[in-house]
Amino acid sequence: QRPRRRAAAMAAQLKRCLVRRRDGREQHGVAASCLRELRDKASGILAIDKAREPITLVLAEDGTIVDDEDYFLCLPSNTKFVALAKNEKWSSKSLDSGTAWLSESVDEVDSAAEKWKQLARQLKDDLSNIILMSEEDLQVLIDVPRSDLAEELAQSQTKIQVLQDTLQQVLDRREEERQSRQLLELYLEALKNEDSILSKVAESETVPRKEMDVVDTGTSSTGTSAKTALSDQILATLKEKPAPELCLDSQDLELVLKEDTQALASALRWDKQKAEALQQACDQELSKRLQQVQTLHSLRSTSKGKKTLPWGDWLSSKRKK
Repeated sequence: QRPRRRAAAMAAQLKRCLVRRRDGREQHGVAASCLRELRDKASGILAIDKAREPITLVLAEDGTIVDDEDYFLCLPSNTKFVALAKNEKWSSKSLDSGTAWLSESVDEVDSAAEKWKQLARQLKDDLSNIILMSEEDLQVLIDVPRSDLAEELAQSQTKIQVLQDTLQQVLDRREEERQSRQLLELYLEALKNEDSILSKVAESETVPRKEMDVVDTGTSSTGTSAKTALSDQILATLKEKPAPELCLDSQDLELVLKEDTQALASALRWDKQKAEALQQACDQELSKRLQQVQTLHSLRSTSKGKKTLPWGDWLSSKRKK
């Protein structure tokens, strides 16, 4: 009976664990009484070369390094571990198969993080790039947590708050311009319809009704062959937004201006006159932005011989405007 009791006591002290390699999906069950024993057994079961020892055990869930004996004893049974050989590091790609479905969302989060960091670097190089950004880019920077943006730009959170307030003001101004332009377009369209109705009434009173030829205002046979180099995203913005020139950044505006008018009209299924009006609006918006940037640069060159205006002064001047 004594050997049985001793075996039962030893089994009670053993902790059941699951171990695997960093890039492997195959898991192995291991029973160990201490962290050192788990390392030794994991090295043998996973066939890790002696030259690559000692191994490091991390939690498969989040990569936490487990090197404290008391912490190991507090972990529940069937805890999943990843065994890292010498010079290996845990990464988010080391997720176990049970959470592999999260990989797609992790990639999306990473790409979103890269997006705002890239925009932040543009502001760090030159704050006047605010003027050249699209509304989508402005919103991305506004939504970034203040502490993260402050760390990326190496500025205090107070200055970052002023910066985000300025970004919001620029975004609000563009929204006001869009609404004003939309109201103006509706007014002009109403006047056009009224003039059309009056002219038709006058014509019906003086001239007998004639069969009118049907005019196709869509794309012609030659227009359909024209192709545009603009991306689907730019075309969707041009077609769906009431004032698309305010939604595009300066680089996209240049692409629209360089585009052949007939090809643009064909891609948007508009008549050529409407496409020309769109390009003129894009030209005016781009010219206005470039003029604002030139004004800022001229102000900087005359500001006490400094290369750039201080953050606080520059943003304060923007807010006053």
